[in-house]
Amino acid sequence: MNLNTARIFVRNLAEAQGFYTLALGLPLLAGGSEHGYCVFNAGAMTLVVETVGAEAPEEEQVLVGRFTGLSFEVPNAQAMYEALSSRGVVFTGLPEKQFWGGTLATLRDPAGNEIQICQQP
Repeated sequence: MNLNTARIFVRNLAEAQGFYTLALGLPLLAGGSEHGYCVFNAGAMTLVVETVGAEAPEEEQVLVGRFTGLSFEVPNAQAMYEALSSRGVVFTGLPEKQFWGGTLATLRDPAGNEIQICQQP
């Protein structure tokens, strides 16, 4: 069994598409605003960003604007933090060395979803 897809939920897909392609540099593989989803190449996995409409039930609404638990591995967390910050990416947690030896930094997409960059020890 191999994990191959992660999903993030947003309210404004056009804004999210711009963020994930322009700010984070992920190539768009499929979809777009007219489809209600975008599929991005995220290395060994695909990242699917989906729209949750205003009329969606509460159990779907709560999927937007939360900590996702997703981490992007980077060779140098400090350098990536500086590069992404220069592109306007908002960080809620600065690069910080962890007890297990790696370095994590937490960033926020325009919908308020938090993801992390991770430098392995």
